[in-house]
Amino acid sequence: MQAVVYRGPHLLQVETVPIPSIRRDEILVRVATCGVCPTDIKKIHQGSVPPPRIFGHETSGTIVRIGSAVRGFQPGERVALHHHVPCLDCHFCRHRAFAQCETYRRTGITAGFEPAGGGYAEYVRVMSFCLPGVVKIPRRNSFLEGALLEPVNTLLKGIRCLSLLPDDTVLVAGQGPIGLLFTRILSRQGIRVVATDLLPARLRLARQWGAWRTAHATDPNLPDSLRRWTRGRGVDSAIIAVPSDDAVLQAHAALRGGGTVLLFAHTIRGRTTPIDLGTICVDEKTLAGSYSSDFTLQREAARLVFSRRLDVRPLVTHRFPLASTPDAIALASAPTPDSLKIVVQQD
Repeated sequence: MQAVVYRGPHLLQVETVPIPSIRRDEILVRVATCGVCPTDIKKIHQGSVPPPRIFGHETSGTIVRIGSAVRGFQPGERVALHHHVPCLDCHFCRHRAFAQCETYRRTGITAGFEPAGGGYAEYVRVMSFCLPGVVKIPRRNSFLEGALLEPVNTLLKGIRCLSLLPDDTVLVAGQGPIGLLFTRILSRQGIRVVATDLLPARLRLARQWGAWRTAHATDPNLPDSLRRWTRGRGVDSAIIAVPSDDAVLQAHAALRGGGTVLLFAHTIRGRTTPIDLGTICVDEKTLAGSYSSDFTLQREAARLVFSRRLDVRPLVTHRFPLASTPDAIALASAPTPDSLKIVVQQD
């Protein structure tokens, strides 16, 4: 089969590799759609994991083979995959810190080499411990919608950290694909969203996706505007959907006492930024992080997407064939004003 193999920092090669063999408790899926995720881009650019690997984890496709011990699935079924599934029993899982679970940290889907998701290939092997995360795609829904279940799941997990109430005001910094999804989900929950970005086109989209107010991220009057819009109270929470330290400091300053700033895009370790710890203690502010998905929210994500109460289809602006995956990665790494979610499609 054809696959896009990571051979080192910034180096992706289209190669011919063996179709994965499956064990009796596994399934083989022909990939139809795989989204391009910043997490994979980070690994490709930084060389943070050793090659060779086949990346891609926002994956949907068709089951083509099942092991003799597999129950509940049949060849020909269209499915969305979930590459991380926790044990649900360890100390971390009992605290709902699923992304810290050792089982969860194992990637259970591969197209060959060290498991890394495998979605940038024609076929993937789904290991037994990830079968509980496989979701069947309803007949009326597309592979595209199935592939976007995973990122939607991560958003639902992040929102759960905030303990929001109806009519709360939330600042969402960054209106790329993730920021726009946050804006849409929150606005549908009755939350007033203030959306910020550097691109006017993204701010126009944010209004279409439900933002209550929008502002340029570098507007010097933004702090005054936020106080005015919240009647002097400050925003109840802020979601930082872009890896900007300035956005974190801006949000922390705009946060009311008792509010939460959620880091969603700061995934590179070793970076530091100064922050007034006294305001966190005395004003009882929370600085929180949310990383990856929550397996227990998979059904909720599926209901939201497949019912189209959250219609993810307009978010996708660019589709690339498998052989052009390096071009898809390049565009996602340096987005243009007209690019949002980028996917690799084979259906």
